[in-house]
Amino acid sequence: MAMLCRQMIGAGSGAAGWVGLIVATATSDWVRTCDFRVSTCVRLDELGSRGLWIECVNDPAMAHCVPLNPVLNLPAYLQTARALMVIACLLGVAAMLLVLLSLTCVRLQNDSAVIKHRRALAGGVLFLVMAACGIVSTVWFPVGAHQSGGLMSFGFSLYAGWVGSALCLLGGLTVLLCRVILPGAPDRENSFYYSRQGGTAVPLDGPAHHGKSARV
Repeated sequence: MAMLCRQMIGAGSGAAGWVGLIVATATSDWVRTCDFRVSTCVRLDELGSRGLWIECVNDPAMAHCVPLNPVLNLPAYLQTARALMVIACLLGVAAMLLVLLSLTCVRLQNDSAVIKHRRALAGGVLFLVMAACGIVSTVWFPVGAHQSGGLMSFGFSLYAGWVGSALCLLGGLTVLLCRVILPGAPDRENSFYYSRQGGTAVPLDGPAHHGKSARV
């Protein structure tokens, strides 16, 4: 039961982190920009917001948004952040499937402890890769925006990316720790019992062997 609880915590953290990365990728409020002095932008209420896909200028009347195209003319930090965040979102599908199918409460046909162990390891590693992609993107993007000039503050999309990356990191480490450092009780299919006649270890396949050994 404790093993299952740890697995559920890891899967839940990874799923929440995946959602955070999707929110960060889909929204455009990564950084707040100002083309003039900060006091002037605040007084005129003309603050801009820049994301992975569009850049907006907000004024009291309306918001003017412009898509960030074409791709080849964009700065390197923006192209890299786009690619890494999209990769992280796509890897989340595989990571969630692998981790969910590795839970002890989920049983498929011809499942074994070895197969579940490999699924959990693969899913945990994918969560860590997602966290790395999110961390690099959410750190490099504001640095690049600051170097381009006009950076005023961070937006909620950037915070969503930070939280999502941290949760993916927590989920991946929890899943790996459950399988590597804190393995659960051995599965019955990998258990052995000793026969009194031969003194050799015989695989334990089911209750039938107990009956045979009791009659020996």
